[in-house]
Formats: sequence, structure tokens, C-alpha cells
Amino acid sequence: MADSRGVSYAQASEGYFEKRGLKRYARFWSLWALGVGAVISGDFSGWNLGLASGGFGGLFVATLIITVMYLGLIFSLAEMSPAMPHTGGAYSFARSAMGPWGGFVTGLAENMEYVLTPAVIVFFMSSYLGAIFGTPASMQPLWCIGAYTVFVGLNVAGVELSFRVSVVVTLAALGVLLLFWISAIPNFSIANLTNIPPTQGNSVWLPFGWAGALAALPFAVWFYLAIEELPLAAEEVHEPQTHLPQGLIFGILTLIVCAFLTLFLNTGVAPGAAGLKESAEPLLDGFRTIYGEEIGKILAVFAVLGLVASFHTITFAYGRQIYSLSRAGYLPTALSVTHGVRKTPHVALVSGGLLGLAVLLVTWYAAGAEKGGAFIGGTLLNMAVFGAMISYLLQALSFILLRIKLPNIPRPYVSPLGIPGAAATLVIAAVTLCFQLSDAAYREGVIGVAVWYGLGIVYFAAIGRHRLILSPEEEFAIRARRGG
Repeated sequence: MADSRGVSYAQASEGYFEKRGLKRYARFWSLWALGVGAVISGDFSGWNLGLASGGFGGLFVATLIITVMYLGLIFSLAEMSPAMPHTGGAYSFARSAMGPWGGFVTGLAENMEYVLTPAVIVFFMSSYLGAIFGTPASMQPLWCIGAYTVFVGLNVAGVELSFRVSVVVTLAALGVLLLFWISAIPNFSIANLTNIPPTQGNSVWLPFGWAGALAALPFAVWFYLAIEELPLAAEEVHEPQTHLPQGLIFGILTLIVCAFLTLFLNTGVAPGAAGLKESAEPLLDGFRTIYGEEIGKILAVFAVLGLVASFHTITFAYGRQIYSLSRAGYLPTALSVTHGVRKTPHVALVSGGLLGLAVLLVTWYAAGAEKGGAFIGGTLLNMAVFGAMISYLLQALSFILLRIKLPNIPRPYVSPLGIPGAAATLVIAAVTLCFQLSDAAYREGVIGVAVWYGLGIVYFAAIGRHRLILSPEEEFAIRARRGG
């Protein structure tokens, strides 16, 4: 079947969807844990690199701006996801709003984000483990390979196990953060927030001026990146019409509290902003100050749980995202076959894991260990954020277009922020993209992801658009466009 937008569809063969079935399991608490767990590692590593760009005040301003962006995004998703409860998530929304080309470019951007984010997390995890056990930097890739093997395996094992592990490690990670916050209060000093010397004409609160605050935007994103993965679980949720909005909203509120407590209390403990701005394990540095080297290391073992929580849940996300794009034919359909007994997208999970690990190792060896963990981690982080910003921009645009083009589709939840909230998300995501491209330190990594994005579009133009399958997302979009 040919589409007027230059794509071709084929009816799925007998047994096609039976080989690609998922299993419903999740409810509200599982979704909340999935969303918070996906992000919680951002409170353990990565955010602090923004101190080098903007100082404490600049990163604080950047976090306020990014919080506004995520509130607009999450309320938009809370409206779209129960209206279109398909595993495709961002791709599904964009497909209904902008057609198959819009669906693909949105899905590809989100795919880059979710494949690259575990690589960032596992890099910081390996840095923590290396610092705890005193292993040489050359062993970090081995820690990374081991983590991918274990957590891809857990996600292949079954959706029940995936969600149970998510709940346990997310609660444990929040417990570690709570212990740190309480311990940090008597050791807090405002002087630690402002111990980065200001450049000429600037203050200790904004040591690099307002330009530094904008340059810190990509690092503030790390406090929230991946909470938007929840719609990918739509076909594994018992009541998506109610539980998806609840999970998204309560998840983002939890993360806002965590972000600002961590920003203030971790930076406010020695070595402060100046000492944390290039650290690969800022929470460990804080524990060392509070409890001393040996006890700090013991507590840091538990801190690794935060990184484990995110790595595990993002692995879930990229598996479902690749599965959905593949099931609809946007990617090779072999990637969407699910396990015959466990009903997990094992091919997508393994393939995405191998790709993410390959990018991590290439970045590691190309950058050279002598450049330090902050540079390698910052490069990987900016690569993931680049994909995320394109995805957010397009999801916000999808929300606006759906309100205009499909005003009458059932919407079990309606965003209180409406089109203005989505517009704010779109603008802030675009500004963040611009400042990523202007940062010479990480520009090569961002350009590399842009090339990946371009090659994906070439693939779709040449091959993918002629091999689409009428999946649930596609059928919904076609019916909605026709008013059916």
C-alpha cells in the first residue's frame, strides 16, 4: 500500500505480531520507579560538570530553566501518552502529528538518546567502582563490559524482574541520597558554593557571567534526562490511561526535589564547586569529606546503586524504543522479535547494548585516557543530550500540532500547561542545542552524533520508507488523519 507522503506499507504476515508480543505487568509504582530510576544517576554524576561552565550560580540558573522545559514536556506527554498508548512513545506521537517522516526523525533522535545514555551512566559507574576498589583507569572498559552483560541479561530475563529490580534499586538510590543530604547539612558552607574564581567583570555567584549559565544548560539536563521514557512502557501497563500520567507527574516532582537538594548540598560540601567541576564521582567526594576516606568508600558502594538504577531502566527504554521502530518497519524488522517464553525484546536489547558499548569504547580510546574522566564523561553526556534535545523539540511540536489537527481524539488527561508549556519546551530545547554546538570542548562528539543522525535519515530515505508495516501506531495515525 502506497502512502501519499512517499512511503509504502505492507500488511503484516501471519504470526508477525505474535512473535512481537509484550506482556502487561506495570502499575503506578512500577512506572514511578521506572521514571525516577532512569534519571536518578544524574544526581550521582554528570551534573557537576556544569560547574566548570557556569559556576554554582550559572548551573543553578540553568537548572531552573531546564526544570521549566521538563515541566512543559512532561505535562505534554501526560496528555499524549494515554491518548496514544503505544510502545512507540515519541515516535508514535510524532507519527500521528507529522506523518511517517516526522515519526522517523523523532524516533531516531530518541533512539540516539536512549542508546547513548546507558553508555554515559556506565562510564560514571566504572569511575566510581575504580575509585572504590583502587583499580587503574585502564580497567574502566572492563567494568563497562561487565555492567552491560549483567543488566542487558536482567532485562532479557523478563518484564516482571525488570520492574521489580527498578523499584528496589530506585528506592535504595533515593535512600543513599537522603543519607547524603542529611549528612551534608552540618558540613554545608556557602563559601564552598562560590569558590570558583570569577573571570574579569563577573561575580563569585556567576563567575563566567550569564553566558556561563547558558553554557551549563546541557549539564542541568542530566538531572532529568530520560524521565520521558515512561510512554515506552504503554503496552506493558495495565491501565495506561490513568497510570501513565500519574507516573510522569509524580516522577518529575520527585526529580525536581532531588535536583535542587543535590545541587545545593553536594556543592556546598568541601571541596565545593572548584573541586567538583571536573569530578567523575562528586557524591563520593562529598562522602569522603563528611566521613573520611575509608567510610566514604563504603558508602560510595551503596551510591553506585543510583547508577545501577538508571542503567537498568534506560536499558529497558532503548529495548522498547528499538522494538517499536522495528515492529513498524522503520528499522529492520528482525530487531523487534521478542523472546518466545519471556516476551521481552531480546534482539533489540542486545543490539542496542552492543551499539552503546561500541560508542563508549571508541570515545574512550579516541579521547585517550590522559584527557581524564571529566572530558570523556562530558563528551558522552553531550552526545546523549544532543539526541534528547532534538527529540524534545519534535515532541513539543507534535503536541502543538495534535492539539490543532486532532482536537477531537479522546484525551483521558489534559495538560494544564497546554500549548504555552509545549512552546516553552521547544524554545529551551532549541537554545540548549545552540549552546552545545558552540562549546568547543565537546563539539566533536556532538558532530559525531549529528553524522549518525544524518546517516539514519539517509537509510530511511533509501530503504526504510519502502518497508513500513501496519503496526498499531501506524494504524492509529492513519485512522486519526482520516477522521476514523
